[in-house]
Amino acid sequence: MIRIVNVSKYFNTKAALKQINLEIHDGETLAVIGGSGSGKSTLLRLMIGLIQPTEGEIWIGNDEISRMSEEELTRVRLRMGMVFQYSALFDSMTVGDNVAFGLVEHTDYPKDKIKAIVKEKLKQVGLEGVENLMPNELSGGMKKRVSLARAIAIEPDIIFYDEPSSGLDPITTTKIDELIISTQKTLGVTSIVVTHDMASACRISDRIAMVYQGELIALDTVKNFRQIQDSRVQEFFKTLNLEQV
Repeated sequence: MIRIVNVSKYFNTKAALKQINLEIHDGETLAVIGGSGSGKSTLLRLMIGLIQPTEGEIWIGNDEISRMSEEELTRVRLRMGMVFQYSALFDSMTVGDNVAFGLVEHTDYPKDKIKAIVKEKLKQVGLEGVENLMPNELSGGMKKRVSLARAIAIEPDIIFYDEPSSGLDPITTTKIDELIISTQKTLGVTSIVVTHDMASACRISDRIAMVYQGELIALDTVKNFRQIQDSRVQEFFKTLNLEQV
């Protein structure tokens, strides 16, 4: 589904990513972990085409996106859904209008069909009957669910999650993790989750990739990842007090 080939990204002379090679399989959930400033968020921005690599290629299916025009990127992005770190809902719009936004912008569906899709997607994320609420009336966990409903409304092949557990309490984080898992199973989408939360990464993903100082230093299944002897990987577990994960 996604291939990253010899990708490096420099900001002026500073290397944010160095020679990254990564394949993400169709239908899998990959967690990308790393500390602050590791390069994981830069990798996410590259995959959704917000920035271009300094070197290398980024393939979304059969499309190499690193040098595409904005018009061409828009076509590819219609295959992607994005759940932002702080939900990124439009405060001036109702929940229903937020979820409908991509459909209104990129389809010619009639209003009745859009309304039905919005209702269906909100139900899918466990939020029935909230279409007329405003974002400021929602809890943090509810906002994340609305953001996911908006992401899946366009029937994407790929969903990107940027720090989905950020700012949430442990109980709500677990619920969001369960929602990520159920969404992947129900829709069969490819999911890429950028997170610093190792416990969450272990719950939701098929494989884990770790970025450290701009380099991809580890990639394996959840079962095998804990056994990796690289001291940088081990330190990440210890820092989070997750030796038993």
